[in-house]
Amino acid sequence: MNTLKEIISLLDEVLSLNGRAAGFTPDTPLLGAIPELDSMAVVALITGFEERFGFIVDDDEIEGSTFATVGSLVEFVDAKLVG
Repeated sequence: MNTLKEIISLLDEVLSLNGRAAGFTPDTPLLGAIPELDSMAVVALITGFEERFGFIVDDDEIEGSTFATVGSLVEFVDAKLVG
């Protein structure tokens, strides 16, 4: 599974970006840079990760830095998958 592709797909879907996420790279800034990424979208993304990747995210695991860039999301998901 390509975690980066899955996360970009999920971002596009959850944030209703209509394909804009296709140009995202690991360095693409998210939190504070994409207006669609608000607190409700963060909750929806976490739910999406849990459903798509099959793990549970505890409340104490969620930090703003996790949502800083596409790459930081990939690192978070990869760590959950091997953890």
